Amino acid sequence: MPDRPPVRPRRPRQAGFTLMEMLVVLVIIGLLLGLVGMRLLSNVDRGKVTAATAQARVLKTALDTLNLDIGRFPTRAEGLSLLVTPPKDGSGARRWMGPYLEGGIPNDPWDRPYLYELDSNGRAARIMTLGADGKPGGSGADADISVPGTP
Repeated sequence: MPDRPPVRPRRPRQAGFTLMEMLVVLVIIGLLLGLVGMRLLSNVDRGKVTAATAQARVLKTALDTLNLDIGRFPTRAEGLSLLVTPPKDGSGARRWMGPYLEGGIPNDPWDRPYLYELDSNGRAARIMTLGADGKPGGSGADADISVPGTP
């Protein structure tokens, strides 16, 4: 039998990732988050606009029902609070069948109160919100939302 060279003990190979592999993975994850994140944020804005429109319609329907019951829309001073508390005048208080909203008057999706407008002759009411920026005008998520009609 021939002489064998001495057997060296094998070192176990270290398992793991190199720094370069980790950096490549982090860059890929960052790019994916950047692309997906922008799309998700635009969907959130669209969802808030849809929610604001739906809530404004619910408020307008409640105002119309109140108008049918007491024969008038709330004054500017009474505002939307008349949907949850009866009027002070006698005839209106007797015919008030509310509250017309469960859980009180909601804020818009940007956590600001809805605006209530009454035309000069008191025959038409409008609910609106100023959008994401809270300022009149704007476009996209910053646009004013008005029910009924446009500003």
